Amino acid sequence: MLYNAYELQRTMLSGAAAWASVGAEMLTNPALPMGYFGLGPVMASALDVFAHAASPRGKPAFDIETVTVDGTTHNVTESIVLHRPFGNLLRFDHPGLPANAPKLLIVAPMSGHYATLLRGTVARMIERCEVYITDWADAKLVPASAGRFDLDDYIDYVIGFLEHIGQGTHVLAVCQPSVPAYAATAVMAAKNNPCRPATLTMMGGPIDTREAPTSVNDVAMQQPLSWFENNVVATVPLTYPGAGRRVYPGFLQLAGFMAMNLGSHMMSHYGMFKHMVAGDGESAGATKAFYDEYRAVCDMTADFYLQTVEHVFQKHSLPKGEFVHRGEVIDLTAIRDTALLAIEGERDDISGIGQTRAALHLASHLPDSRKKYYLAKEVGHYGIFNGSKWRTRIAPVLEDWIAQHGRKPLKVVA
Repeated sequence: MLYNAYELQRTMLSGAAAWASVGAEMLTNPALPMGYFGLGPVMASALDVFAHAASPRGKPAFDIETVTVDGTTHNVTESIVLHRPFGNLLRFDHPGLPANAPKLLIVAPMSGHYATLLRGTVARMIERCEVYITDWADAKLVPASAGRFDLDDYIDYVIGFLEHIGQGTHVLAVCQPSVPAYAATAVMAAKNNPCRPATLTMMGGPIDTREAPTSVNDVAMQQPLSWFENNVVATVPLTYPGAGRRVYPGFLQLAGFMAMNLGSHMMSHYGMFKHMVAGDGESAGATKAFYDEYRAVCDMTADFYLQTVEHVFQKHSLPKGEFVHRGEVIDLTAIRDTALLAIEGERDDISGIGQTRAALHLASHLPDSRKKYYLAKEVGHYGIFNGSKWRTRIAPVLEDWIAQHGRKPLKVVA
């Protein structure tokens, strides 16, 4: 019923948004004088803001066409190099990369947004690296015949992607995937897998949410797991290929994040409204572009979502040494040569300070020379991997770490 009610509401809002868009275009038509006098500009701007907020959004494109390196512009090639039911492996490269350019796998969050949320991350790292990224699928579009997808499968996907890319690959996990990427690294290290990461960088990840709990952590702890299963898990309607699959809908995830900072989101839309009234289309366009990406959401499987809530936020299984993959307890002390970089934002309200840094302490058999911590001053959660501070202050730290540990992992001696 929850998903069907949402679909009904979405259909109604889509129609209203279409009419609002028509009204805004009429009021701003140069041939019609009403848009230049009285309440015309105000009404046109209000209709445009409503149309933008209520319009349905599909999966965005990366649209990274070129990259400029040392003053030279190169065309960027995007390709699917490995197809899997619940997510493809994408590659970005350009002719300006040297033959020995480092290979970087960016593990995108499976948390309600598409991998394109990391567009700025990819665009910056493609300057010096051959970049791969996990392009997770919208669960409602994956047929039920493809089976389930849980934390074990997520870890297996990461391992499979690394094996496909080959030895010496560096890994960047942004937010939520820090946990499964860290687990995958330990699993590969324990088996002396030659394709284990040369470096693993975790940014704003909930490795140990007992450190500086945020409101997100509090919500996960306040209710039993059964509450989440009964109240936020829904069944995909018959109108989608994944009909019958149990999912945590993306629209609920978005609603939760919007509610956390409702005031700031309202002020952002009000600011967009004022810019449009004043004729400042460029400023209004920047806000629109952000919300076009932010409000494009997808579903995740209920199995993966519920296991994440249980083991990451409620039981803290990984830092307690109780995290299990395919029936075997994950041993973080098996990580002995993959260089670890933990990056946190000083103003992160999703993953508090110390949650990601905990990964460095848990890998107790890794030499200190292969561990590094970086606290990005005056940076929030989104700013860790997007925006000017990411491009100019954080990305260079990551590039230096990759260059410092660019050789293939050492052979682990049992």
